[in-house]
Parts: sequence; C-alpha cells; structure tokens
Amino acid sequence: MTADRRPPIWRADLALAAVCLVWGTTFIIVKETVADMSVLLFLAIRFSIAAVLLAVIFGLRKDRPPLRPSLRGGVLAGTLLFFGYAIQTFGLRYTTASKAGFITGLYVPLVPVLGALVYRRAPHAWEVLGVIFAFTGMALMTIQKDILSIGRGDLLVAVAAVVWAFHILVLSRYTKIADVGWLAVIQVATAAVLGCCTFWWAEPVRVQWTTTVWIGLGVTSVLATAFAFSAQTWAQKYTTATRTALIFSLEPVFAWLASYVAVGEVLPPRGIAGAVLILTGILVAELKPFRLGGHQPHIIEE
Repeated sequence: MTADRRPPIWRADLALAAVCLVWGTTFIIVKETVADMSVLLFLAIRFSIAAVLLAVIFGLRKDRPPLRPSLRGGVLAGTLLFFGYAIQTFGLRYTTASKAGFITGLYVPLVPVLGALVYRRAPHAWEVLGVIFAFTGMALMTIQKDILSIGRGDLLVAVAAVVWAFHILVLSRYTKIADVGWLAVIQVATAAVLGCCTFWWAEPVRVQWTTTVWIGLGVTSVLATAFAFSAQTWAQKYTTATRTALIFSLEPVFAWLASYVAVGEVLPPRGIAGAVLILTGILVAELKPFRLGGHQPHIIEE
C-alpha cells in the first residue's frame, strides 16, 4: 500500500481563500467591464481565453492522464458554471446588488444540506456551526430593508445560488475520481462553448473596445477564471464541499476590502459585525475548539 501523499488540508483551504480573494477584488473590474460590453459576450470571451490557456498548460504535461474519465465531471461542472453566472447576471437586472449578494450567499448553507441528501453523509458538526456563523455574517453585510419583497430577479438569483451549490458538490465528487487538470480545462471550455452559443441571441450584443474592457478581459480570464477554477478544482480534491462553501463566504469581505482600497468605502457597524462573524465561522470550522460528540472527521464526501 502506497503512502498517502495528500497535502495538509490547510493548503487546500488556503488555495480556496486565494480564489475568494481574487473573485472579491476583481468585482469592481467586472462591474466596470460589463458597463462597456454585453454580459454574455464578456463571459464567452473570458472563458474562451481561459480555456485556451488551461489547455496549453495541462496539455503539455509529459504524464498526461486519460481524458475520458474527466469528461463527464468537466462537462457537468462547466454547464453549472455557465448557467450559474448567466442566471445570476440576468437576475441582477431586476433586483438590487445588496439583495443579490445576500440571496447568492444561500449556497453556503445549501451545500451541506444538499451534500447530506446527495451523498447521505452529514458534515462535521464544527463545519455546520461555522456555516451558521458565516451565513449570518453574510446576511449582516448584505441584507437591506427590502429583503422581504420578492421579485423575479430575486428568484433568478436564488436559482443561481442552487446552481453554485451543485457546482461545488459536483467538483467535490469528481475531483476524487478524475484528473483535476483535465477537469479544470473541460469545465472552463464547456462554459466557453455555451457562452459562444448564446451571446449572439440571448441579449443585444454591444461592445466598446476601451482600455477598461481589455484590462477587464485580461485580468478576469487569467486570474478570476484560469487560475481561480484550476485552484478550486485542485483544492476540492483534498477538502470537503462544506469547507469550500464556508471559505467562499469570505468573498464579500474581500470585495469590501477592495472597495476600501479603491474608493475608500467604509463599512457600517453592522457590516463590521458581519465580517467578524464570517471570520469566526471559518476559524470555528478550522480550529474545532473542542470535540463535539463522536462524529469522525472526514476528508472526502462520497
């Protein structure tokens, strides 16, 4: 029997935090870019550039593993990836950014719930407690007075949250049985194909080739897509879906930090409390201050 060569789980969690940092800090860039071009065209170009880059990187490996075992998971993850972005984007047209941020955060508690139903295995008790803290923190950072009024945009964003939850679960499943490099390539390439098949009819095509657009496409293609989804795919091989969702709850914190650096945005006391709760939730799940019951920790979710 060969020795277990898994890296320490904190490395996987750190990689996910780095992904979250990239997504949070590029939010402003994305917002400015889609002001000068249609959203689906932006996604199609962004995913296409990233797919070519990843194909070159992983295709040049000397020890290239078989492609077929990764096809199913990659296509499924890529389909969820594209529709998650598309549905959320269309939903944003009919709701506020603050409500969308809160509703999108529903994927954090949805992942352990759906994971328990799909895999028939409950997450660690400390992870559940961490999710509760983190989701409460996300609510404090994003919720507004109009949260109780539900419109079609809110429903679309809620559907996107479910899609994101399944995307995390699919990667959690297939990273254990397929090659993570090919999974990263195929999921991004699938999203690129779907984007190219829809951008020209699903919405009016518009683009102004400004410096902002070129910078936005470059940054989001390389960092927020090629790096982010290959790092997420690798990390989910060594950690659980619940921990992944929990760490991703840091995104609004990083988004605020980016806004603070860029435009001096200051969080209100409620937002500060929310950020503290998110960090507390992650620390609770990571450090597990004392043992709860006889639940054995697990690394993978079958």
